[in-house]
Amino acid sequence: MEALAELFRNKGIKRIVIFSLMVLFLYSVRSIINLILLTFIFAFLMDRIVEFTARRIAINRRVLVLILYTLIVGLLTFGLVRYLPIIAGEISELVKRITSFYTQPHDNVIINYIESILSNNQIAAYLENGVSFLLKYFTGISKTSIQVLIALILSLFFLLEKPRLQQFTRKFKTSKIAPFYYEIEFFGRKFTRTFGKVIEAQFIIAIVNCVLTVISLVILGFPQIFGLAIMIFFLGLIPVAGVMISLIPLTLIAYTIGGLMKVVYVLIAITIIHAIEAYVLNPKLMSSKTNLPVFFTFIVLIFSQHFFGVWGLILGIPVFVFLLDVLEVTNKQSVNQ
Repeated sequence: MEALAELFRNKGIKRIVIFSLMVLFLYSVRSIINLILLTFIFAFLMDRIVEFTARRIAINRRVLVLILYTLIVGLLTFGLVRYLPIIAGEISELVKRITSFYTQPHDNVIINYIESILSNNQIAAYLENGVSFLLKYFTGISKTSIQVLIALILSLFFLLEKPRLQQFTRKFKTSKIAPFYYEIEFFGRKFTRTFGKVIEAQFIIAIVNCVLTVISLVILGFPQIFGLAIMIFFLGLIPVAGVMISLIPLTLIAYTIGGLMKVVYVLIAITIIHAIEAYVLNPKLMSSKTNLPVFFTFIVLIFSQHFFGVWGLILGIPVFVFLLDVLEVTNKQSVNQ
C-alpha cells in the first residue's frame, strides 16, 4: 500500500492517471460529444472575437458579448430562412450531376483512367459518404439546429460569466481535490493553447479558401454556387486533404460543363489558392509546432476518420497537436510564443 502511495506521488504517473480519467469521462459522455465540441468551439472563437473587438472599442464586455451574439444569431436565422432551401436544392443537384457523370460512358481515355483510379482507391465511396453526411445533416436540420442553439446558449453564458467562473474555479486550488485541479488546469491550458489555436486557424483558412474558390468558380461560370460554397467550406476545415478531396467533385463538374479546358482552369485556380494557403496563411496563422509533415497529417486523418468519422477529419490534427504538446514533442521556441 505504501509503495502504491509512493507511486502516485510521482508527478508523471499522477498526470497519466488523471489524463486517463479525463479520457474515460469523455468516452462515458460520448452521446453528447457533439454538443461538448460545438460549445467549446463557439466559446473559444467568440472569446477571441470579443477580446479582439474589446481592444479596439471601449465598451462594456458583457454588452459587447450580447451585441456579437445577437448579430451572429440574427445572421444565422436570416441565412437559414433565406438560403437553406436554395442550398438543399443545389446540393441535391450536385449529387445528381456527379451521379450522372459516373453512370454515363466516356470516350476520353484520360477520364476513363481517372475513373478507374477513383474506383480502385475507393475515393468515390469516400465522396459518397461525405455527400450523404451533408444530406443527412440538412435533412435532419431540426436536430442539428437544436444542438447548435444549445451550444450557442451555453457559450453565451460562459462568456458572460467568464471572470466570475475564473474566480470560482480558483477556490479549488485550496480544496481537498487540489492535486486534480492543478493537473486539469495544466491540461486545460495546453488544450486551449494548441487545440483551440489550430481550430481557430482552420476556420480562418477555410473561410478564406471558400471565398477565393467561390470567386474563381463564379468567374468560370459554375452552377450551384451556394451548394459548392458549403462543400468547399466544410472540406476546407480538413487540413491538407480537404483541398485535394474538393478537387474531385470540382473537376467532375468542370468536365461536364466545359470539357478538359475547364478542368485545366479549375486546376490552375485551385493550385493558386492552395499556394496562398501554404505560403501565406499557414505561416501567419499556424505556429511552427503545428507544422506537421504531410505524411503524418494523412496518417492522423486516416486513423481519426476511421475511429471518429467526420469529426475525426476536422479534429484529428488539433487533437494530435495537443498530444504532442502534452508530451513536449515540440520546438521550445514555439511553446513560448
